Amino acid sequence: MKKIIVSLGFVSLLLSTTKKAEAQYYFYDENTYDNPVTFEFGASLGFMNSLTDLGGRKGIGKKFIKDVNFDKTTIAGSVYLHALYKYQFGLRAEATFGQIKADDKVLEKVKTSTFGRYERNLNFRSKITEFSLIAEAHPLFIFFNYDDEYDKAPPRFSPYLLGGVGFFSFKPQTQLGGQWVDLQPLSTEGQGFLEYPDRQQYKLNQLNIPLGLGFKYELNSQFNVRAEFIYRKLNTDYLDDVSTEYVDPTIYANYFTGAKLTNALLLNDRQYELNPGHVTTPGDQRGNASNNDAYFTFNLKIGYVFGREKIK
Repeated sequence: MKKIIVSLGFVSLLLSTTKKAEAQYYFYDENTYDNPVTFEFGASLGFMNSLTDLGGRKGIGKKFIKDVNFDKTTIAGSVYLHALYKYQFGLRAEATFGQIKADDKVLEKVKTSTFGRYERNLNFRSKITEFSLIAEAHPLFIFFNYDDEYDKAPPRFSPYLLGGVGFFSFKPQTQLGGQWVDLQPLSTEGQGFLEYPDRQQYKLNQLNIPLGLGFKYELNSQFNVRAEFIYRKLNTDYLDDVSTEYVDPTIYANYFTGAKLTNALLLNDRQYELNPGHVTTPGDQRGNASNNDAYFTFNLKIGYVFGREKIK
């Protein structure tokens, strides 16, 4: 966290520096001068997945990667604008787009060991749109002062740590009768109902905390490639619209009518689809509220670097 604060403190310096460094080292083949601040515009393509209450593996569910269903991985991408100070600290603005999904049906082969998670029979998908401000710290250049070695180019390879703040939107949906239905308006766990005053309706636009690591390789003076893993720490357990306990279905008629009432009754509890004789008792476990949800990406990036100058 300290590295993030230090990195953010360089924002004004990164944006206001226009004067060349008095001492510069030659970059590639002594053809290019390197300024203390360089800029980069780029894009990425990669994968997105999530950790929620739905799906998972056998047993009661595990934390982090041990409970990931890799077959639910989807394509994701981003565009970004980046500033780097002396190869040590970077700051970038990035827009990321993708989709997440999960389904209890993946547990069918191990259903006898899932303590009712397979029989719960819930699923979801959600588009993710994220705008983030991310700081980077490059230990190789922080602790080994290559900036003083003006007669040699810096290493082309650099691992780095990253962290920041993001603003993301999501909208959990499920399929019913061949149609995709938005789940949040249905209050599937009684969110916003007087009968459940502790369950507030969750917001579809929230803050997150991106944390991760990456590896950068300079192809030449104008282009680099990166590989990054970023985990988003969230402040919600409703990424998949599942968090706590089943509600009394009779209360839906107090709030909804028509198609909305029908959808709420059919989607808050879908155990009847696997076992028509099943009877759910209000208060039975539907999700696990002790752990918030999360999503993560692995991306390959390519960036165009500007701010360096050709030797005249």
